Amino acid sequence: MTNAKDILQTTFTALEARDKATAMTLFTDDAVLFDPHYPSPEMKGRAAIEKGLDWGLKSMEKFGFTIEKVYMGEDGTSCAVEVDTHHVLKGGKELRFPQAFFVETKGGKITALRAYEPYGPNGFMGFMLRLSHKFAR
Repeated sequence: MTNAKDILQTTFTALEARDKATAMTLFTDDAVLFDPHYPSPEMKGRAAIEKGLDWGLKSMEKFGFTIEKVYMGEDGTSCAVEVDTHHVLKGGKELRFPQAFFVETKGGKITALRAYEPYGPNGFMGFMLRLSHKFAR
């Protein structure tokens, strides 16, 4: 049996190689992918995940994921990982930031994959949050 960390690493490796077909084979038909960077952060089902990956592959020149720490679930079908993310956007802008991913698997495939970043919201809500922090001091 393949454990959740190995399945996630295979997914990352496929994305780094821009191999969407292999990445898609690693998701169940009813899988959920959550990533706040995507236009639709919560993607439910293979069709939505594939559409999200199409967007990601279109906007990225290069994906990069280095797993730094792994926290395995007791039975090996789930894990949390800390990742050093290093992407290159189309046009050459480099992005480097930490992320945490939580993955659940069943039968050697991903049923749920969630990405989180250790920084606050952006946009108007981020502005309002920062403003409220300033007045709370």
